[in-house]
Amino acid sequence: MGAADGNAENQERRTNIMGKRLVVGLLIVAGLGAAGVWVFRRYEATKPKTLFPGEASNVIAPRETAPVSGVPDRKQVGVAPPGINLASGAAGGFQPRTGETLDFSANVPKLNSVVANLRVKVGERRDVAGKDAWHLQAFAHTENPYRMVFELDDEFDSYSEISNLTSLKYEMHLNERGQKVDTVERMTSSSREPAPANEVAARVLPGTRDPIGMLMYLRGVDWSTTKEVKSPVFDGHKLYDVRAVLVGKGQSVSVAAGKYTTTKIEIHVMDNGAEMKDAHFLLYLADGAERLPVLMEAVLPVATARVELVKSR
Repeated sequence: MGAADGNAENQERRTNIMGKRLVVGLLIVAGLGAAGVWVFRRYEATKPKTLFPGEASNVIAPRETAPVSGVPDRKQVGVAPPGINLASGAAGGFQPRTGETLDFSANVPKLNSVVANLRVKVGERRDVAGKDAWHLQAFAHTENPYRMVFELDDEFDSYSEISNLTSLKYEMHLNERGQKVDTVERMTSSSREPAPANEVAARVLPGTRDPIGMLMYLRGVDWSTTKEVKSPVFDGHKLYDVRAVLVGKGQSVSVAAGKYTTTKIEIHVMDNGAEMKDAHFLLYLADGAERLPVLMEAVLPVATARVELVKSR
């Protein structure tokens, strides 16, 4: 093979790698909005295998804890750093609306085309382990022609407690390049509670949220009186500490769904006590009773990703 052919092949390889990074970067934000960095870490790590009761699973946590003796089917998720605020700033007047459906498009502005789409749905209320919970869902799909680079059709199901949106159960149904992986994890803060059939028990801190529940929780914060909230978030693989900070009020934002006056929130994600530096996240919540997440942005090493609301119903 000649030098010209070799250079062309290398250039094509670099283009494909860059394209995949762009798609994954967008799906970070699209898949989980303000909490999207957890999806990014999932892609960086080894793909999770399907887990069933009785299988041991090691999870790197912000702080390691000793294994729970006699409970082999339980993930050791660890504890949060001192000072973590599990449920501050909640606004009692906001609740997710049953049947709410939010459609988003994800793009990199310089590509001038939609890379992926996201749908977030609020389902019916369900009983989970004797507790009243919201069934929240997120669906992420790459769009042509980017599916040739990274084909993805994923579903995430969150069962989050009605009162504070803490996670009771989290499911990931992943279909990526034809490879399907399903995990169902029951959150528990007790070392004695067994995992139900076909589920894995993940021992977490009281007040831990999953990424979809965290997005809904941020919509419910009273940002008129609260400047910052903190929460542990478990993504089905690892525990992170999340800090959401108010950085602006009265921000005008134009998206496909319309023009909104918004509250601007900056998201900081801590891993092992250090802030993750490879992405910077912003969430814009529309003023008004519904507090719609109308725009989500991530400044990534390769590009700036933008996820905007297309339709709400």
